[in-house]
Amino acid sequence: MKLKMLLFLLLLGIVGPHCTSARTHSLMYFHTASSGVPNFPEFVSVGLVDEVEITHYDSNTKRVEPKQDWMNNITAEDPEYWERNTQICLNNQQVYKVSIETLKQRFNQTGG
Repeated sequence: MKLKMLLFLLLLGIVGPHCTSARTHSLMYFHTASSGVPNFPEFVSVGLVDEVEITHYDSNTKRVEPKQDWMNNITAEDPEYWERNTQICLNNQQVYKVSIETLKQRFNQTGG
């Protein structure tokens, strides 16, 4: 009986921690909008997982692009993923553009 209990505890010690461990990851998106800045896109969106860039969109290319090889596999399960996210960024670009114009008017920043 003691041998069975010892074997059980040994297996529990070996298997237990591996089965119950959890990982925490972070997903962040940064959006930057600008107006009148030479050689800089009006809108940029960057997606990060654990502080590593995974996607990039800017108003010059007007396309969301993967920045990690594993992100290319998304289309196998969701063929419209890149087009849908490009449309989201195009929409966000327009919203931010209007917001900047509104802020410029409110703060009397018409130029310079």
